[in-house]
Amino acid sequence: MPKRLTRIYGQSHLHFITFSCYRRMPLLGSGDSRDLFTKLLDQVRNRFQFALVGYVVMPEHVHLLIGEPATHSPSVVLQMLKQETSRQMRLQHGAAISELPQFWERRFYDFNVWSQKKKVEKLTYMHTNPVKRGLVVDPREWPWSSFVFYLRGEHGGIRIDPV
Repeated sequence: MPKRLTRIYGQSHLHFITFSCYRRMPLLGSGDSRDLFTKLLDQVRNRFQFALVGYVVMPEHVHLLIGEPATHSPSVVLQMLKQETSRQMRLQHGAAISELPQFWERRFYDFNVWSQKKKVEKLTYMHTNPVKRGLVVDPREWPWSSFVFYLRGEHGGIRIDPV
């Protein structure tokens, strides 16, 4: 990631956000870990009141497509989400994770999505990520994403806010 990322907030854009586990380790490699992450994502979304337009949780990174919260920046939301996830993962997984100096890489990538075309492009990228990585043959098989919402209108593990 570039050393100096420019973040543009306050434009009512969606934000395509990518963040990685420490040293891209598969710290979200188990279904239980991904389930916990989606639960915490939903809690943080409810607390900060932002639209969750799309997501995918991969073994070593996460992609989100979110709206801007009314009272905080996406940076604050990510900080809270990463802190709570790190804390909960350390509680649940004990020594294996506790020995690491951190759970997440410190930085995150944020791309402003201002058009319908870009929104579709980013959702397609997210939803095909597990297929490209060889984790599943079809995006429908990966339960830790918003794909089934866009396919059948089903929310799955977390409510999606179509924009």
